[in-house]
Amino acid sequence: MDIADSPAEWPVTESSTPYQGRMAGLRTEVVTMPDGSTARRDYLVHPGAVGVIALDPDDRVLVLRQYRHPVRQKLWEVPAGLLDVAGEPPLLAAQRELYEEAHHKADDWNVLVDLYNSPGSSSEAIRVFLARGLSEVEGERYQAHGEELDLELAWAPADELIGRVLAGDLHNPTLCAGVLALHAARNRPGGLDALRPADAPWPARPF
Repeated sequence: MDIADSPAEWPVTESSTPYQGRMAGLRTEVVTMPDGSTARRDYLVHPGAVGVIALDPDDRVLVLRQYRHPVRQKLWEVPAGLLDVAGEPPLLAAQRELYEEAHHKADDWNVLVDLYNSPGSSSEAIRVFLARGLSEVEGERYQAHGEELDLELAWAPADELIGRVLAGDLHNPTLCAGVLALHAARNRPGGLDALRPADAPWPARPF
């Protein structure tokens, strides 16, 4: 048996979008089940996102602390952002986010892990990149605004982040998936050099 996700689509008999916001919309659909019955499914239609595990030569990961209103917490995260620029490839979006949020660039990029954030209630797909060969960007910094004005930046040892994730101290899904994938990749044949290239196909968001 091939243990890999595959495309599938059950018949939809009704579909509407009762709410459309700036970033995402709420869609409600009536879906036909395999036994012929129908069920209503409400879910968030999301443009997708990218995240960056930026790893320096001292095995530290660049992390950001940001207030997240829905959960009423300040979460430690990694540079990340929406795929909200029409036609922008995911790699370019990740490079843009690394610059805007952390004023850094990277020479080496790979795909670390792809995931659906909450597939039972959202279409959001996230691609997490590994960025190495880091350096600060020359020139003026990106002018942050809104909640990003309160960002805190730090460099945390990768092993410490893994321990914090397993201890339940860190909860951001992009950070959690990214650092655990980093740990797993290191322990597979070929290590980090065997990761997918930065432009690897992404069926969830086929740019």
